[in-house]
Amino acid sequence: MSFKTQILSNQAKIAIEQMNLLGCDRKPFLFIIDYEMKKPIVLPLEDVEKEDILYKIGNKSNFNTEKELLEKPLYLEKYPISFQEYQQSFGIVKRHLMRGNSFLVNLTKPTPIKVNLSLKEIFERSSAQYQLYFNNQFVLFSPEIFVKINNGIISSHPMKGTISANVPNAEMKILNNKKELAEHATIVDLIRNDISMVAEKVWVERFRYISKVQTSEGDLLQVSSEICGKLPENFHQNIGSLLFKLLPAGSICGAPKPQTLAIIEEAENYERGYYTGVFGIFDGENLDSSVMIRFIEKTENNSLIFKSGGGITVFSDEQSEYQEMIDKVYLTSK
Repeated sequence: MSFKTQILSNQAKIAIEQMNLLGCDRKPFLFIIDYEMKKPIVLPLEDVEKEDILYKIGNKSNFNTEKELLEKPLYLEKYPISFQEYQQSFGIVKRHLMRGNSFLVNLTKPTPIKVNLSLKEIFERSSAQYQLYFNNQFVLFSPEIFVKINNGIISSHPMKGTISANVPNAEMKILNNKKELAEHATIVDLIRNDISMVAEKVWVERFRYISKVQTSEGDLLQVSSEICGKLPENFHQNIGSLLFKLLPAGSICGAPKPQTLAIIEEAENYERGYYTGVFGIFDGENLDSSVMIRFIEKTENNSLIFKSGGGITVFSDEQSEYQEMIDKVYLTSK
């Protein structure tokens, strides 16, 4: 499937139908939807235990959080692409931005890593609001909400803007940064438009609030906003259709969405797979979900890659964006 055509795959259509049917029956399920929407997974929650899947979604988890873990010093090595290679992709994005083809493009790259933990051990030792371990294929520990649905209100919390908490006056610096403000405002506008496709009376509840994330390399400050809307009373019956209308998540592509997806395809020249897709749980009444970032994947030769990136605007500096891509390669710990 090419994003230039935006035609849903047969697998996506099957997933939508399955989610709608489960929603009609108010039957809890887990969903894992890849960025390209080629290999979505929908599992009734009662069937998850039969699979090699661990999840933590807010306060819902099938992992024993009281499990005693063996002490083990953490070892992480990164082997990022060269700055010259990054420059080539950055240049493609910047040319499109200068021509007005997009206002914001999220550019990502895979970074080979070496770590002395298995994927399951990374899951067990991570500390994040959203975590997923899938079949010894990938693990993620995401701080970013995709959408929540509570009592008929849908909310999205796009995360745009990251800075080390160790930088002097870090909060003031990131909130006053012109590039970061432009990037964040663009995403908030995009998400507001997306939510308007499925909800009424859309509003911005919070604009640019700060949260702290603990990592193996020090604390990070991240900037988010909260956008809300009111869903129709029968949203359960169309929950799959509703979710797929919002995909891919605006915070990990850019705006305007259709043109930006084509730019990403040209600049990145690789399939993201499940990275920057979404996963979550519908519990029969409400829904909680996350964007699949902070993502480590096992390759066919059993090596590991950590996929990361950031938003590019006309104000972006290539050296800073390259460094941000590397800085986002980290592990969290309890």
